Amino acid sequence: MRIALLARNPNLYSHQRLIEAAQQRGHEIEHIHTLKCYMNITSHRPELRYRGSKVTGFDVVIPRIGASITFYGTAVLRQLEMMGVWPLNESVAIGRSRDKLRSMQLLARKGLGLPITTFAHDTANTDELIELCGGPPVIIKLLEGTQGIGVVLGETRRSAKSVIEAFRGAKVNILVQEFIKEAGGTDIRALVVGEKVIAAMQRTGPEGEFRSNLHRGGSAKSIKITPEERSTAVRAAKAMGLNVAGVDLLRSNHGPVIMEVNSSPGLEGVETATGIDVAGKIIEFIENNASPGKTRTRGKG
Repeated sequence: MRIALLARNPNLYSHQRLIEAAQQRGHEIEHIHTLKCYMNITSHRPELRYRGSKVTGFDVVIPRIGASITFYGTAVLRQLEMMGVWPLNESVAIGRSRDKLRSMQLLARKGLGLPITTFAHDTANTDELIELCGGPPVIIKLLEGTQGIGVVLGETRRSAKSVIEAFRGAKVNILVQEFIKEAGGTDIRALVVGEKVIAAMQRTGPEGEFRSNLHRGGSAKSIKITPEERSTAVRAAKAMGLNVAGVDLLRSNHGPVIMEVNSSPGLEGVETATGIDVAGKIIEFIENNASPGKTRTRGKG
């Protein structure tokens, strides 16, 4: 197969591993810089151009779209879908997962475990938002944050109100969530490919840090997850419509709760912690499932 890797930086660990795994299995794979693509949006003959030439002849696209360029990246991916290229993750599914509010609503509709989550426009409702989450401490989270950036712990009612009012004063949309104290600064990243969890790691934040992101100095180790956690991760990925996803879970007193569903999960942490060839399993999934021209949503919204 001829595979396009849609990403900005081909030298990242995750991208190098995907390139290596595809080549080892006999496929041709080419990096395409997402932001250097441009489109000819014409009825019946959509085109994507890159460095002065038409993008043609690809069977599959692996989208690795950074959170900061979701809008443009999904537009490029939609164009490829309209051209009949099979995407590992579809543009619509990526858009769902990147919108934290929409993703929470979709997961709630499926009855999946979530921390109590509130959302409002008017700061006059701040006290009630905090109460709905069970009172302080609460987590205040930017809708467009990533890698733990834009996530604040409001330890007291006064500090939580100050943060919420400051964000809303800056016209920034936020979610307010209950703080799962019993998680103890750890979470689980379950890597879903197809309808299976192929690897799982437990991430622990540094001393005094409630966020466990590896980008923020957290550590990771392999972990055996429960059947309920496995089922929750698979159902969360399916609710988003993602073939490949990193599902972040917390162990609460009332079972696993979903913090986030990531459509471009990093591979370095999970491969290092577990020793599992995640990149190879992703390429194997593509081999078994790719069907050019059979995108479910065909670039629709």
